[in-house]
Amino acid sequence: MIKVSVIVPVYNAEKYLKKCMDSLINQSLKEIEIICINDGSTDNSLEILKQYAKKDFRVRIFSQENKRQGAARNRGMELAFGEYIGFVDADDWVDTDYYEKLYSSAKKYDADIALAANIRVGHGPRKKRLDIKTEKFVTSLQEKLDINRQACNPCPTNKIYRKRMLENSGVIWPEGCYCEDKLFTIKAVYYANGVVSVPDVNYYYFRNPDSTVKNTNNSFKTYQDKVRANRAVLEFLKQKNAQIRDKDFWAVRREKSIFGVVYYRVKESLNTERVQVLGLTVSEKPLEVRG
Repeated sequence: MIKVSVIVPVYNAEKYLKKCMDSLINQSLKEIEIICINDGSTDNSLEILKQYAKKDFRVRIFSQENKRQGAARNRGMELAFGEYIGFVDADDWVDTDYYEKLYSSAKKYDADIALAANIRVGHGPRKKRLDIKTEKFVTSLQEKLDINRQACNPCPTNKIYRKRMLENSGVIWPEGCYCEDKLFTIKAVYYANGVVSVPDVNYYYFRNPDSTVKNTNNSFKTYQDKVRANRAVLEFLKQKNAQIRDKDFWAVRREKSIFGVVYYRVKESLNTERVQVLGLTVSEKPLEVRG
């Protein structure tokens, strides 16, 4: 039985891919499969993947034209046979006991999601973006959001998800956009029967200077996608009448700019409207119910 399917979207990652793959094939949990989606790479990434597939039968390679991470991850989910699913970016890596510890805790509590620490490394100070000190299983929506720091760190990769939960809830990745992690993770956390935090194991997020998200040529597109993602998250929570803290999640409703600089913005949370001028809040009031 395959306990965890690890999905790795790969696009022009030849400089970092070996470290990622080494961390996966050397996992202490042996009952895994490693599904690599070659997303139209034009460098040596595919050849590197083939080398790993030759020496480890658990590595499965599938190629497609470049459709970005959301589409690559969705294809990986369709191909997965594991009880749980994990996601690793091709320039990241994990501790060698990562999936053993997450899977063990998930089974211990019959949890739909198990959660690990998330450490940012490279091109700047090392930073633990999510620090987990104790094993804890939570089931209420607010607790699930808090334990994951969902409002400020909607990382999709420092977790494993029960495949059946994702399928039954219809949780898939938005495609063709940046910031696809926000809507996927909020839905997964919402529908999960519970989330267990797992201490003493880490996911290492490499702050890649070559990332498409950090490319200045994509900055406006990234901003637009971020605005749309925040709006989609807020609309989902409102649709579900989520009983959580009012001001955890915000989305832009209207803004004005001149020469590409936003000088006026109206944002809203579940129940509050905030008006900002030049980035400073000038008013905040209960949100009027719009028909």
